Amino acid sequence: MVTLKSAREIETIRRSGKITAKVLTDLMKAARPGISTAYLDEMAEKGIRGLGGIPTFKGYHGYTASICTSVNDEVVHGIPGDYVLREGDLLSIDIGTTFEGYVSDSAVTVAVGNIGQNAQRLLEVTQECLMVGIAQMQRGKRVGDIGAAVQKHAEGHGYGVVRELVGHGVGTAMHEEPQVPNYGKAGTGVEMRPGLVLAIEPMITEGGHQVEILKDGWTVVTADGKLAAHFEHTIAVTEDGPKILTLRSFGEHPEVEKYRPKEEAIV
Repeated sequence: MVTLKSAREIETIRRSGKITAKVLTDLMKAARPGISTAYLDEMAEKGIRGLGGIPTFKGYHGYTASICTSVNDEVVHGIPGDYVLREGDLLSIDIGTTFEGYVSDSAVTVAVGNIGQNAQRLLEVTQECLMVGIAQMQRGKRVGDIGAAVQKHAEGHGYGVVRELVGHGVGTAMHEEPQVPNYGKAGTGVEMRPGLVLAIEPMITEGGHQVEILKDGWTVVTADGKLAAHFEHTIAVTEDGPKILTLRSFGEHPEVEKYRPKEEAIV
């Protein structure tokens, strides 16, 4: 069942999102050669709890960490551990915060040191995919419009769009209805109305869209071993259009300013 959130609920998710945004910003700045993913996870948990939140991911269906750290051909759900970041890696960080019972969810892919031109272009196009998806979150449009826009942008640049994993509604649970695929047909799916809160999260690959799950039961990798990138924001549909509830002041696309909630101070 799809639930629309009240203004009070959206404000609470925004406050949760400020914690997510602040901690994710710190993690992005800390991601450099020589740093282990376990260190980033410890940093994330301390940061979230220090700001009054609870790490949403920790304990979710038995997941043992506070963030997901996915490197290079790992698409999502990589488990932090002993891996030490290397020059040229792509690192996807996925993070969720629960604050006063409400969840915010966000992800970015960052360059570790200097990366190649092809990897840099993958990052840019994936972030653009997030932006074209957010632009569809207008009253009267449908969830299928998001996926159609993301797919068109990604495939138009020669990239693959992961199909097995999707965005989702967000509220008192991390995964609520509706599902938000990153592909599909415009004009289909749930109608978007003010109060709908979604996590849009394009997962884009350098090669084919097929993926596999490693033996750990969590880590999703590209089947062809090529690079992947992942960007995500939690966004509310409002009378004034989409508003990003996990907006950072670091590493964002220039167009995000038009989606900043009026009452939000820069994190």
